[in-house]
Amino acid sequence: MTRIVRNDNPRVSIGLPVYNGQHYLRQALDSLLRQIFHDFEVIISDNASNDATPEICREYMAHDARIRYVRHDVNRGAAWNFNYVFGLARGVYFKWHAHDDMLEPTFLEQCVAALDHSPQVALAFSRTRVVDPDGNTLYTYDERLRTDSPHASIRFHDLICVGHPCFQVFGVIRTDVLRRTPLIGAYVPSDRILLARLGLLGAFYEAPEHLFISRRHPTQSVRAAKLRARAAWFDPANEGKIVMPHFRTLYEYIKAIRETPLPPDEARRCYGALLHWVAADLNWARLGNDVVHAARQLSRRALRRIRALNSTTIARRNSL
Repeated sequence: MTRIVRNDNPRVSIGLPVYNGQHYLRQALDSLLRQIFHDFEVIISDNASNDATPEICREYMAHDARIRYVRHDVNRGAAWNFNYVFGLARGVYFKWHAHDDMLEPTFLEQCVAALDHSPQVALAFSRTRVVDPDGNTLYTYDERLRTDSPHASIRFHDLICVGHPCFQVFGVIRTDVLRRTPLIGAYVPSDRILLARLGLLGAFYEAPEHLFISRRHPTQSVRAAKLRARAAWFDPANEGKIVMPHFRTLYEYIKAIRETPLPPDEARRCYGALLHWVAADLNWARLGNDVVHAARQLSRRALRRIRALNSTTIARRNSL
């Protein structure tokens, strides 16, 4: 096999954070290397995998110099790993790619063309085909958000108020625009917050074809853990901590509006969209549930401390 040479100034950097991805990693890499647009680099950051992931990565790196592989000795969580690959990016455009997803061959070509043609576009993506573990199509996702609007408030409204699975976070993004955001935060749901911030900074382009392939499987992070338990997936340091994901979402949305330079009228409309978010889809109830859940955790902790204190007191008395 002819070894592909490396370009030190690629147009696109593709960051592939991975942890124990042996089952689907080859298919993900093959779909990247089959792209018609070939001026890219692939940065793989291995979060201390204990399966065959390192061997697979080194095998592909040996045949294609566009692939860089970094292995870490400690699993620092998905958020850290996502941000780490971005820190190594050299391209004008950047794309995250999950180890279990795939692309049709024209995905990069169409996304790069859209970004090259339209300076106001911050992120380019396509429609999505969702597949099962064996690659069989389950359904196509065709929900249309008004993220191509010239008005930041309309883009922000749809990104926070219309239910969607955040597939766009795997789009091709202008690197300089992405640097203006806090990237992926170590909390749930920081991918949704990032998309809202990007929507405030620029329009999104969506190719009409289903060029992005999202795989559903039992070990997927969104299926393997409940909402609050996923906080430890983003950052292992969150294990056992009291988290309030919906209050955190509200706080981050407010922060995003405040930190984005917007005309006063647009900022007011964004706050109006945020009020809509609170009122719609029972988010007000979810905010209340955050408080109830936190109170229960605090109560359980207090009971454990009281029991531990009583046990210590009894032990001391028995020793006298």
